[in-house]
Amino acid sequence: MTSRGVGSLVPRETVSTGRSGSAGGGYRGYDSVIPPLDPLDRSTPIGVAAAAVEALAAERRQPFPRPARRRIISVANQKGGVGKTTTTVNLAAALASHGIRVLVIDLDPQGNASTALGVDHHSGVPSIYEVLLGDRPLDEVIVASTEAPELFCAPATIDLAGAEIELVSLVARENRLHRAIQSMKREVDYVLIDCPPSLGLLTVNALVAARELLIPIQCEYYALEGLGMLLRNVELVQAHLNQDLRLSTILLTMYDSCTRLADQVVHEVKEHFGDRVLATTIPRNVRLVEAPSYGQSALTYDPTSRGSLSYLAAARELAERGFDPNGAGA
Repeated sequence: MTSRGVGSLVPRETVSTGRSGSAGGGYRGYDSVIPPLDPLDRSTPIGVAAAAVEALAAERRQPFPRPARRRIISVANQKGGVGKTTTTVNLAAALASHGIRVLVIDLDPQGNASTALGVDHHSGVPSIYEVLLGDRPLDEVIVASTEAPELFCAPATIDLAGAEIELVSLVARENRLHRAIQSMKREVDYVLIDCPPSLGLLTVNALVAARELLIPIQCEYYALEGLGMLLRNVELVQAHLNQDLRLSTILLTMYDSCTRLADQVVHEVKEHFGDRVLATTIPRNVRLVEAPSYGQSALTYDPTSRGSLSYLAAARELAERGFDPNGAGA
């Protein structure tokens, strides 16, 4: 019996051009040809990365318009896990990266927005809790974020968890945040308020303080459940506490192009809310999930990821469409 040996495993045909590989630009062997990667081919990983870098560079060359007056936007949805904090942090980082002055107010006791912006929020740190109870002015708790020179944050600590109960007995309990923002001396173009996943006093304070409401809606079946309750609460706030409040923006998040259900949700939301829905949708993207664990927004953690580029596009759309105070309400 003849032993084939190791030599039989060598490819049957190799066209050599020295150290650089085959004469045809690929490697022929085992009856197959492996072509070289073309950096201009958008179907290859290198091509995709190159396209992302190119898109990011083009985006950064175009400045964002600065609003004529300060825009105060509450990011709210009582359903958890729809991307409120992710949306708040990444929109803020996108705006600030283009020279827009942004303040993020973390109104969620979990303090996730503070974490994502690299801001210390352990118990005892001056926070939005003291502002709501009237112990400190808002200017005293605002700290700079490491994300961008023009990005600031009013952090939330665990103490905020008890604020719902403590606010009940206070005078003008629904107007606490509104008065704090109105008396703030720091000049900012945008105030983005990250609300907790509930319709309690903290969210009511955010709705009374804001002139705009941005609702992130997850592209899944349960996304629309409970939305009616939020909109009814918005109508109550408009009728009794803040006539200037308008539902100005809907942002579709966690979009998965592989599912038919996601397309159905997008269609239904756009059919119902019309031009208040941003044309940009935020895809499911692992970088958006990983970034907060590093104390960063996705735009800092991986600026060329699909999630980062989508939030950049959404922030530009938000800035360019402006805000019409006479537009339709919720």
